[in-house]
Amino acid sequence: MRVASLLALLPLISGVFASDVLDLNKDTFETEIFDADLALVEFFAPWCGHCKNLAPEYEEAATILKKTGVKLAKVDCTENQEVCQSYEVTGYPTLKVFRNGVPTDYTGPRKADGIISYMNKQSLPAVTVLTSETHDDFTKADKVVVIAYGDAKHPVPKSFVEYANGARDSYVFGTFEGEDLPEIPGNPSLPAVVLYKSFDEGSAVFPGTEVDAEELAAFVKGQSVPLFDQLGPENFATYAEASLPIAYLFIDPEDTSRQSIIDGLQETTKALRGEVNFVWIDGVKFAEYGKTLGAQVDNLPAFVLHDLETSIKFVLPEKATADGIHTFVTGALLGEVEPTVKSQPIPETQDEPVYKLTTLGWDNLFGDSTKDVFAEFYAPWCGHCQRLAPTWDTLGDKYKNSNVVIAQMDATENDIPPTAPFKVQGFPTLKFRPAGSEEWVDYQGDRSLESLVEFIEANRKGEAVEARDVVEDEAVEEAVQEETPAHDEL
Repeated sequence: MRVASLLALLPLISGVFASDVLDLNKDTFETEIFDADLALVEFFAPWCGHCKNLAPEYEEAATILKKTGVKLAKVDCTENQEVCQSYEVTGYPTLKVFRNGVPTDYTGPRKADGIISYMNKQSLPAVTVLTSETHDDFTKADKVVVIAYGDAKHPVPKSFVEYANGARDSYVFGTFEGEDLPEIPGNPSLPAVVLYKSFDEGSAVFPGTEVDAEELAAFVKGQSVPLFDQLGPENFATYAEASLPIAYLFIDPEDTSRQSIIDGLQETTKALRGEVNFVWIDGVKFAEYGKTLGAQVDNLPAFVLHDLETSIKFVLPEKATADGIHTFVTGALLGEVEPTVKSQPIPETQDEPVYKLTTLGWDNLFGDSTKDVFAEFYAPWCGHCQRLAPTWDTLGDKYKNSNVVIAQMDATENDIPPTAPFKVQGFPTLKFRPAGSEEWVDYQGDRSLESLVEFIEANRKGEAVEARDVVEDEAVEEAVQEETPAHDEL
């Protein structure tokens, strides 16, 4: 009986593991992809951690999109190198959208709902012409749907269509023109543009009837972000690209005060929409990220206002409350609160071969234009930085007493000043500022001592002083040869 029962369950068990993602190789790729109206292909390697993280999201998206006729496929590049090379795959996973065999880069999220949303947009025309029968369902076609309304006397502006053509990868657009217009939220004058959304108040009306493409873009960008959403890896890019300061509430997800703080800031978030984006973030899981911003993550809930454009931060010094955040943000925007500068103390002496750079000591080093400066920006927990450390010390020893300063900054304990013409987005970041210049040169070579020295000699501008001969440990040389660029991100 038991054996029979197990045999009866086999079809069900196999069904659980059935995949809606097409597993392609060099023999099946063209057959499946070249004749498909729309397909998404993942080029992957079985050992790739990011690919493994993507796999369940990709499977879920494939099941949903299969119903709409959109194919999701994958190619194992360790088994099908020719296919992957033909599409210039250099990292994993690489995703490409194919329309009848013609590829374009996939630039969407890597979570199931984001993949579904992105591919649904790809399956629609840039602007869908709506009717009374299709209108209501279309307003729910995605998290954000933008519809322009007009009639014979007040046609939909050309600027709307122009904007839609450029923003089709981000939003869903439609037009409705005629005398039998559906009920429009707010009952605006024609022509009108309404943004429908699956969050907050559900819709927003573009102010006025003169539709300027730039103003419309700013309106859509501002309205398409929830008033107070959770921030995570899947939506971080949305906020980073919004070009607005981010107000972070770092809090334990299990903290029952979270919703009361969000509710208490409802009027504040509404009043500052389009000026500041408010988010809450798991202050336990992303504590390290909080520390890089200077947040008091050891005393949750904590709050930071961060302007990504200028890198200026305002850190609330006490435990966050709704009233405290309101007062603090208002004061920061009015210029009544001083920015928070995170810096280690300036070393009393700089006798070591590697110059210890701090935020407060930035001008002490870079204010001297007679020196060539090669600076490493690192994080103590970064494995690549740890492997580079002995080589960097050797490099400092080699150029000690020369015109070249070998420096390093702990970027988790020091802010990059707003006056610096760059941001540090990964570790280690290596930058060279030649003497007498305000330009910075990125180092992108391998991290061997020989290559670092060659780079310095090719870019230095100061008075040449012979560098000391040093010998680098062969074990160190081998350790630093691993050149897989990687860094922890939110």
